[in-house]
Amino acid sequence: MVATRPLVLRTRSGARRLTKVTEPLRIGTLGAAKITPMALLKPATTVPEVELVAIAARDRSRAEKMAAKHGIPTVHDSYDEVIADPNVQAIYNPLPNGLHGKWTIAALEAGKHVLCEKPFTANADEAEQVAVVATRTGLVVMEAFHYRYHPLVDRLLEIIAGGEVGEVQRIETRMCFPLPIFKDIRYQLDLAGGALMDAGCYAVHQLRTLAGAEPEVVSAVAKLQKPEVDRAMKAEMTFADGRSGSIECSMWSRRLLSLGGVVTGSRGEIKITNMTGPQYFHKVVVRTKDPRSGVTTRRKEKVKGEATYWYQLKALAAAVQEGAPYPTTPADSIANMRVIDAIYRAAGLQPRQPTP
Repeated sequence: MVATRPLVLRTRSGARRLTKVTEPLRIGTLGAAKITPMALLKPATTVPEVELVAIAARDRSRAEKMAAKHGIPTVHDSYDEVIADPNVQAIYNPLPNGLHGKWTIAALEAGKHVLCEKPFTANADEAEQVAVVATRTGLVVMEAFHYRYHPLVDRLLEIIAGGEVGEVQRIETRMCFPLPIFKDIRYQLDLAGGALMDAGCYAVHQLRTLAGAEPEVVSAVAKLQKPEVDRAMKAEMTFADGRSGSIECSMWSRRLLSLGGVVTGSRGEIKITNMTGPQYFHKVVVRTKDPRSGVTTRRKEKVKGEATYWYQLKALAAAVQEGAPYPTTPADSIANMRVIDAIYRAAGLQPRQPTP
């Protein structure tokens, strides 16, 4: 149940009128991950619909430091205590990939809604297990593909649907950034690490989003940092309607930094720079060629908006408090993990496994 409180207002005649005001969604966070301030703590200061109330970390001193800096009133000794806290209504889960499923299920079983960092789980089978619990409990579970909540994505889908570049023939997406710190948890197999899991899950999700359909993996090539752990990945896809697609991702490769994609149609193309964090910088270039005159036109677009994480928190609160629909559901997460698993298999690697 969403907490409400009565608010006494006075009309112009002086009569008293009672209305209900929805209380902020009270969130507890697991761990003191580096992404937490950017993804949750800072945007929460400008989203009145949410309130941060509790935190715990394996190192209590890190939790205390983060709580003091960001005004979180309660520091618990364990993740279990955060989940059990009756003052907590929703859990933010930014733990390592291999722990996402375990702690999301624990939170759901305790009656808490969940905002889970991507990738949703270690593999598709585990994502299905989470979805079963989410359905049974009727609670909101949102995968934190924050970019999906920015108006840039809606504008891209609008351009594609409008037919400006003709019938879409191919979609390519990329998520490459340098992370040459090979002791980082994102390179640890026992924590379900790898470039495809961390960077590639974005590229896969963006491909599926722009296509509006589910791809079939044709081939994949991995570059390894250590046995079974990819530092880079490329994959080719096809869609049932004949379109083709590809994803490229890396945490360490010759392509140091590349964020974006290309949608190629029968009459032109859309080039997108930085769909993932458009609040920092982004660019959309639409190029079309008139089939009769042969004249090529080119224009640029930018879509104004707040930070992606701001929109994501707004969407979480609306989903919990109002039952509003949202795109990054458990069903969407299962579909994304199925593609990731298929890419690993096509590259001769095994899908990741949950951390015991």
